[in-house]
Amino acid sequence: MSVLPAYALGDAEFAASDTLRTLPLLPRNAVLALLHGYRATISHTYGDVCKYYPSCSAYAVGAVQQHGAVKGAALTAARLARCHPWAQGGVDDVPAHPRFRYGLTRHGFVVPAPTRKD
Repeated sequence: MSVLPAYALGDAEFAASDTLRTLPLLPRNAVLALLHGYRATISHTYGDVCKYYPSCSAYAVGAVQQHGAVKGAALTAARLARCHPWAQGGVDDVPAHPRFRYGLTRHGFVVPAPTRKD
């Protein structure tokens, strides 16, 4: 299994006081949990065979983190369509969301960004 790129991991932590702010992130984190499960089990059977960096499953994690469950799935589908025996491969990072305003945990889950106390 390939390792997630550094941009897909963070040091944010979930705070119980952010429970209501976390509700809109549940679909995104549910899909991330499924992707982490896939990467921990099924992905091992294939080994490191992807022509692209990051691997397709790591790309899916980054796409869902940055863009949410629906748009992340669409970006992942487009990436999978580019992955074929005649593809040249290479580095294909997830396009960063211009207004990404969340934090990432060390396991790659999305949490509300800490509120600033000025």
